Amino acid sequence: MENDFFRSIEGASHEHSYPLSQVIANLSFDVNGLIPVITQDHVSREVLMMAWMNQEAVNRTLASGNMTYWSRSRSQFWRKGETSGHYQQLKTMRIDCDGDAILCSVEQVGYACHTGRPNCFYLDVAPENQRVFINRGTE
Repeated sequence: MENDFFRSIEGASHEHSYPLSQVIANLSFDVNGLIPVITQDHVSREVLMMAWMNQEAVNRTLASGNMTYWSRSRSQFWRKGETSGHYQQLKTMRIDCDGDAILCSVEQVGYACHTGRPNCFYLDVAPENQRVFINRGTE
């Protein structure tokens, strides 16, 4: 489904800006009120994880500077690091061209993955031999 608001700003110049509240109000949340968020390390640009936010989680993250997600399994807010001590401090937030995904750059303190790995993408698929290998989570 196309988002008319994001479609309307496709040709805007680099100098143009929009009120943050207007942009957030026009994000394309799914039927459950969620939007996918890709989180990457601010320095290395390594993709650390993918999670979900609802509009309140977006607002909490922007207000506090601490990454706050929505846990689908627990149906509650999840402030990254609150129980593990492995925090994510927001550095930048970007929204994709049609408003249905968010990219956050963070300062990661500790591990991003609940498994104790540096990132959540540690399963390497090798289609040539039909195997999945576990890597160190750093590549």
